[in-house]
Amino acid sequence: MQRRDFMKIATVGGLTATAALSTVPINLSSHQRRNVLFIAVDDLKPLIGAFGATQVHTPHIDRLSKRGIIFKNNHCQQAICGPSRTSLMTGLRPDTTRVWDLKTTMRSILPDVVTLPQYFMNHGYITRATGKIYDGRCVDNGRGWVSQDIPSWSQPARKVNGTRYALPKIKSNPKPATECSDMPDKLYKDYHCATNGIEIMNECSVTTSPWFLGVGFNLPHLPFSVPKKYWDLYDREMIKINPIQQRPKGTPFFVWQNSWELRRYSDIPDNGPIPTKLQRKLIHGYLASVSFIDEQVGRLIDHLESLGQTENTVICLWGDHGWHLGDHGMFCKHTNYEQATRSPLILVAPDIIPAGTSTNAPTEFVDIYPTLCDLTGLEPHPQLEGTSLLPIIENPTSSVKLVSISQYPRRYNKQDVMGYAYRDHRYRYVEWIQKRFRQGEKTGPIILQELYDYDKDPFERTNLANDRSYTNRLARLVDIAHTIRKRY
Repeated sequence: MQRRDFMKIATVGGLTATAALSTVPINLSSHQRRNVLFIAVDDLKPLIGAFGATQVHTPHIDRLSKRGIIFKNNHCQQAICGPSRTSLMTGLRPDTTRVWDLKTTMRSILPDVVTLPQYFMNHGYITRATGKIYDGRCVDNGRGWVSQDIPSWSQPARKVNGTRYALPKIKSNPKPATECSDMPDKLYKDYHCATNGIEIMNECSVTTSPWFLGVGFNLPHLPFSVPKKYWDLYDREMIKINPIQQRPKGTPFFVWQNSWELRRYSDIPDNGPIPTKLQRKLIHGYLASVSFIDEQVGRLIDHLESLGQTENTVICLWGDHGWHLGDHGMFCKHTNYEQATRSPLILVAPDIIPAGTSTNAPTEFVDIYPTLCDLTGLEPHPQLEGTSLLPIIENPTSSVKLVSISQYPRRYNKQDVMGYAYRDHRYRYVEWIQKRFRQGEKTGPIILQELYDYDKDPFERTNLANDRSYTNRLARLVDIAHTIRKRY
């Protein structure tokens, strides 16, 4: 493939970088267009070997990463499944989709929105899915766990069989947060999800049309229930808990969360700190679950190769948000901090993406929609609020935006507040705004500012917003944030 020429443009507003690059889609006829294998992994943080976590056993994802580019400073739009996936699949930010929770359905707000797979279908692709691509509570009138947004797919999404718990005594209540069983992989739902993906690939490979296949795994979402052989990859005595077990200094209680999602499980205390021994067990379960999913990813990419379609397929692997593993005394997601918003993104496109590359440029999930359009030769849909990452693929040291943006709602003093996190190469600025956003208010008073310097404080020990030595840096990030807010 010929390299494309990019024109440097000066921009304002923080959503594109000071030396961003505009792109022109690759011009391919429909029979030359690349397939898309779209792999979603629930609650997967960048705790992956290729992202520097060498203690984690992820040989298949690591192998995939070596064939393309990994985005090391990628962030979700909101650290909870439904809003994050809605944003990614529409290319729109949560304040546009107005999906901030797990009750609002995407098309009740935007009935005519054209989703990523729907756009590909409109341009001649077969679009298929199995597993969790959308959060089922936010599509198809809240009953979309199997159907996965009916307008997005050429055929109905394929139901995933199997179980989350394998031991008979656990299948009934009470349900624990972890299960280690000496059972075969084929009992578990995510094994069947990969099997469905393989079967759909077989069906698509005999057609003359390009295909877009979404495969959505549930793990490492709770409960951490996988066969014993994956637990045996790790020595629990060697697992260290996070050294920071309290919220950052200089922050009020409302920015924090008490691991409420985890506390629904029968073996977790209802309140108070999670004991050290239990933290190690939970981290162990998370790691084992990541390794189980890695095995299923390996099955998918191996089968794609066996069909001879590797060279003509773009692969996009992503986790819908990060996950707190005990840092700040928290588990699960639901915050504006690094461990909740930072999310893995891997792109592979032979002859387009140089193998074995990585970037620290700020990127975000709204960028996936326009990027996949560019990589497959489609003109991006005009509705999109993200930016194509093709310039970064061309030059991994470049950027297409100054900051990535995440957000999370809270209640404070019986009032709605929305926190917006702006992450650049080094800093995180969080601005908490009191506003009735559900009633359509666009702005309001700033009730709290947070600032973190990851070069000097990677664990977010201290909020630096009131530190005089950071006055100029804070002012610059405030200016970026306010310029962005005017745009959206």
